Amino acid sequence: MVLSEEARILLSGRYLLPGESPEEMFSRVAAAIGTADEGRFRTMMSDMLFLPNSPTLMNAGLPGGQLSACFVLPVGDSIESIFMALKYMALIHKSGGGTGFSFTHIRPRGDCVGQTAGVASGPVSFIHVFDEATSALKQGGKRRGANMGVLASSHPDIRSFITAKQGGGLANFNLSVGFDRHFFEALSRGKSYDLLNPRNGEVWDTRPAKDIWDALCQAAWQCGDPGVLFLDRINEGNAVPGLGLLEATNPCGEQPLLPYESCNLGSVNLAALVSKNEMNFSGLSEVVRLGIRFLDGVIDINAYPIPEIRHATLQTRKVGLGVMGLADALIRMEIPYQSAEGLACTESIMRFIQEEAHAVSEELGREKGSFPAIDKSIYPGEMRNATVTTVAPTGSLHLISGVSSGIEPLFSLAGTRAINGHVIHSVHPAVERYLAPKYGGLSLLARVRRTGSVQDLPIPDHEKDLLRTAPEIDPEFHVRVQSSVQKYVDNAVSKTVNLPESAGTIEISRVFLMARERGCKGITVYRYNSKADQVLSRGCEPCRVDSYEG
Repeated sequence: MVLSEEARILLSGRYLLPGESPEEMFSRVAAAIGTADEGRFRTMMSDMLFLPNSPTLMNAGLPGGQLSACFVLPVGDSIESIFMALKYMALIHKSGGGTGFSFTHIRPRGDCVGQTAGVASGPVSFIHVFDEATSALKQGGKRRGANMGVLASSHPDIRSFITAKQGGGLANFNLSVGFDRHFFEALSRGKSYDLLNPRNGEVWDTRPAKDIWDALCQAAWQCGDPGVLFLDRINEGNAVPGLGLLEATNPCGEQPLLPYESCNLGSVNLAALVSKNEMNFSGLSEVVRLGIRFLDGVIDINAYPIPEIRHATLQTRKVGLGVMGLADALIRMEIPYQSAEGLACTESIMRFIQEEAHAVSEELGREKGSFPAIDKSIYPGEMRNATVTTVAPTGSLHLISGVSSGIEPLFSLAGTRAINGHVIHSVHPAVERYLAPKYGGLSLLARVRRTGSVQDLPIPDHEKDLLRTAPEIDPEFHVRVQSSVQKYVDNAVSKTVNLPESAGTIEISRVFLMARERGCKGITVYRYNSKADQVLSRGCEPCRVDSYEG
């Protein structure tokens, strides 16, 4: 196992027990799952073909080991409910997980409060309370906490929610507006849209849908938040509709969950499965099948933070197998990310993973029994897990594996990253492997290191197309990739449309609307340098990197 400097620093600072080596960590994790596949699990991880989410790597085999990354907690319209959710959030963050909340059920600012003469402060004020509590914690003592706050587009406080991060603050929250079909009907017709008091369902106010939309695009332009969730579409794909509506997701938006559900994730390293410029589908099948068995095994050994989470999770047994290293895999196959061939290749890979994952979950259902709530689900036959596929951002996992994150293109061909106080300047490994044998010497790579791009270098156009970075790819193509992948994913897809610094609100509006039209469940944009604490820089510019990574 050859690890990069980034991987060694990250593992030693956050994952390895005192005196533990990476190989010993993988042995610990594989042994904790406790099945006949222990040896194959260990090999699969040590060969970097598959990695589970961070809490599993950190906590498997330890007393009280909580192994899931994703949680959704309900927040009701009472002080008791709100602060119970806050308590449960603290317990989850302490164990290494991230939390998502819908604040939609909290009555709006200015509304009456129960039997007192008081006036409600509204959901945004309580989001600040949750954020402050998160600042006092670290997830598992090793990384700062992460949350997703969702508010329905029909909530009377939607404008203050949209602008909540424009002046800074809420550093521990991603925000997403949860849209319904009525909003887009009003927007397309230039009509007004009713804002409803969740306390009683009455119309509190009526606003032009375009005003809400323009405020959203302006806020996303300025600071990257909020993103958008299409809650109507998410619920059209709800695998267990008999248990209720999906109203919130995990911190990065890829895992819609019912109240109190948790989900453990894992990712297949596509780059490691390219052989002789082709995807090794036989090897991919083996990793997918082992990955699902691994994730299903995690459910049974997990130490759940509270009884409600254990009950909800065991009812549906949701898992989320995704991918990382797509951009590296395409480079190895010499297929440009932004091309018809790249789109077709990505779609065929995701279709294959979806079919294999469902097949093995059906096998597990016959072997061990289906998830208990299957009678409330969309499945007519056996199925061990209500959902099996998710595309996560793989924030830490892709660094450990030395490949690109999730389904994203390379953000930059070279960059500066700070991990645990160490500042690292590097050229992406796939780029170095591709360019060094062709051009030799260090001069060309030195120019790549300075700029993070090859678009101004004297190389063939095909190679420039092959090595396009995220801001150099058409925004509409980012959406096309996400929508193609979403067709073959049970849950949702974490994807950021990276835009150049010069992009305007019109481009952001176009991205959001295209995502809606093409069947995505949600999407996020990020305009370069729109945040002072940007996670990664292009080329060797200084930056801060210490964010939540799933």
